Amino acid sequence: MTASFLVSTVVVAVAEIGDKTQLLSLLLAARFRRPWPIIAGILFATLANHFLAGIVGEWVRASVSPEALRWMLAGSLFAIAAWTLKRDRLEHAREPRGRHGVFWVTLVAFFLVEMGDKTQIATVVLAAQYHALVAVVLGTTLGMLSANVPVVLLGNALAGRLPLRAIRICAALVFAVLGVLALAGTGIAPE
Repeated sequence: MTASFLVSTVVVAVAEIGDKTQLLSLLLAARFRRPWPIIAGILFATLANHFLAGIVGEWVRASVSPEALRWMLAGSLFAIAAWTLKRDRLEHAREPRGRHGVFWVTLVAFFLVEMGDKTQIATVVLAAQYHALVAVVLGTTLGMLSANVPVVLLGNALAGRLPLRAIRICAALVFAVLGVLALAGTGIAPE
């Protein structure tokens, strides 16, 4: 359980840097300037989103033979590695409007933007690989928070100072190594 938690945390923390949900965090922080409701919204949105992704991962693990699962996991990890190299933009970035509080705006916006995102897909893959739903969801959530909380707290001061290209390359390498390990049959927990 410890390995699944640690791998999940590191993989999502690194993959999240420069991701559209991190850009959303920056947008929300700049717009509302209320970090704690934003952080709480990110926390609960991520827990809900990654729990659902983890359930899908568990279902995949139960529905697919171990050999097919190994190839699916490796292929997914290689695809995520390639995807990580692509520069991410928040495509439909609009300031949230309405009468709802900062927490609710953040919760809904973050949940929706995370749908189909590489960190959500990574959560599905990690849950299928490790068969440790709680550890994976807690790890991916901690990874998400460790990448987004500093952005919310430091806002614009941090945005231009990170070497995003180098970080994307490192994240892609992490996913590629996990793909190789999946092909080799290591890292997949026994049923």
